[in-house]
Amino acid sequence: MKALIGLGNPEVKYKTTRHNTGFLIMDEILKNHQVTLNDKFNSFFGKKGDVLYLLPKTYMNLSGRAVIELMNFYKLKPSDILVIYDDATIEFGTFRLKKNGSFGGHNGIKSIINSIGTDVFDRLKVGVGPVPANFTIDNFVLGNFSSDELQGIEKMSKIALDLVDCWLKEGMEKAQNKFNGKVI
Repeated sequence: MKALIGLGNPEVKYKTTRHNTGFLIMDEILKNHQVTLNDKFNSFFGKKGDVLYLLPKTYMNLSGRAVIELMNFYKLKPSDILVIYDDATIEFGTFRLKKNGSFGGHNGIKSIINSIGTDVFDRLKVGVGPVPANFTIDNFVLGNFSSDELQGIEKMSKIALDLVDCWLKEGMEKAQNKFNGKVI
């Protein structure tokens, strides 16, 4: 089994914020894979075949609680998950796939690392930056995308669908080789 995990905040007021990029990307994946979500693991959860889909309802800073529940229930290893999330340090329109690393200031990733006990798991960092000089990081990531940025996210979501399918079928290295870098 493999799990696709999109990070975000569950309230409607956060729907189009930069911090909800993981949820926005997952929306396209769920629609294309024809997955219906239910409430389970403190999350919006779906399963189709041997793929699990998770959008934690624990809010960003406690994402690890939902992830560890899923992993324990399905006896998943850290290598079985792909976490999709925003990264304000990466230029907008850029994907960065990584197999490990620190939390890099992202509290959702910090929560997952603390909950599962390792920083070795696959990640898809979606560039939403850079942070303008007149913004704090919190104000920036909790701010809404502009209409142009939302169109960019739609384009990135369609590319992310191919990326995720590659990751599921061919593994991380192939996905990295095909998709790392600027995509729009």
